[in-house]
Amino acid sequence: MSKILIIEDEVAIAELQRDYLEMNGFEVEVCGDGEVGAKEALEHEYDLIILDLMLPGMEGYEVCRTIREQKNIPIIMVSAKKEDLDKVYGLGMGADDYMTKPFSPSELVARVKAHLSRYERLVGQVKNKNEVIEIRGLRIDKTARRVFVEGEEKIFTTKEFDLLTFLAGHPNHVFSKADLFREIWDMESVGDIATVTVHIKKIREKIEKSSDKPEYIETIWGVGYRFKV
Repeated sequence: MSKILIIEDEVAIAELQRDYLEMNGFEVEVCGDGEVGAKEALEHEYDLIILDLMLPGMEGYEVCRTIREQKNIPIIMVSAKKEDLDKVYGLGMGADDYMTKPFSPSELVARVKAHLSRYERLVGQVKNKNEVIEIRGLRIDKTARRVFVEGEEKIFTTKEFDLLTFLAGHPNHVFSKADLFREIWDMESVGDIATVTVHIKKIREKIEKSSDKPEYIETIWGVGYRFKV
């Protein structure tokens, strides 16, 4: 269920908006002060905010700017001001939409649904954009082929990256050196498994705090290697 915050000081309007939104399956909270509303929006999780322009405590423009600095959720600004300049300024502060009072509650509900649907699609696209493996401070961006350790990027060769990604993609599975050579170099080892050993050593130097006491890639003596989770 989507959660909506209404920041509106006119009680009758706020209650009407809340009633229509709740009738359409939304969970709604109401706040009548700009400063308190901004604090509420930042400290709690909401899917959309309906923001009046003229508010006590902090005007709507400032509330919008404050929220937008930290959150990217949809903001619908509402106001009795009809001048284009007010609309332009409100949108410039980061609002996604500007509705002029009076408006029908059904129109508000329709716009809320439209903005939520659009936002969910955009968020879904961003989430699916890059395939990422994250384990205890290690971040492997498979799409961009980048590796970060505690936020610091480490540079990997092609085979080092492929080997790390393969092991991390099969956590707790033990692979022999011959298995890894076959998977990453796409050929039988023919006695060349030392190549795997060298690459594991280089990877450890980049991702482990101590190569002697590895936290990620564990040596299983007499067998091979395992990526620990």
